[in-house]
Amino acid sequence: MYLHADNLSDTADIARAVAGFLRTGDVVVLAGEMGTGKTAFTQAAATALGIDEPVTSPTFNLVHTYRGGALTLHHVDLYRLSHTDEIEDLAIDELARTGAVFVEWGDVGDDLIGDHLEVRIAVGEADDQRDFALRSVGRRWDARWDKIRSALSGFMVDDWGDL
Repeated sequence: MYLHADNLSDTADIARAVAGFLRTGDVVVLAGEMGTGKTAFTQAAATALGIDEPVTSPTFNLVHTYRGGALTLHHVDLYRLSHTDEIEDLAIDELARTGAVFVEWGDVGDDLIGDHLEVRIAVGEADDQRDFALRSVGRRWDARWDKIRSALSGFMVDDWGDL
């Protein structure tokens, strides 16, 4: 599914819509170049979940956990990891047992993460525009996919090439 956000408010709306479908055990992989808004996407999703503390990039700590919302949110960053063993050591599947997990740069460990929703983000033609490609990896999101598509229909485009 391809989406286009004309501004930062639209990007936050997309993140909030995704957050509305989250449940314990879900993993959301955020992919995209540096500066595309992976952390901003997580921040908007966290706000939608009722988390009121500041959400910051876990680049140096690798994992931040936020409680107090509709469900616990684990925010993971794989950017600094250099070996697949390090990804396994983070025990993303164990984190998911206690909440939802957002994994920045998660596409580097795509085959180790298991079922997840991939959210690929790219800067659009203007600085505050963003293009998104969402795909379900595995079966976990299958039962919700049509509802997610419906909730995001106002942002849907044919593909990134048409923008």
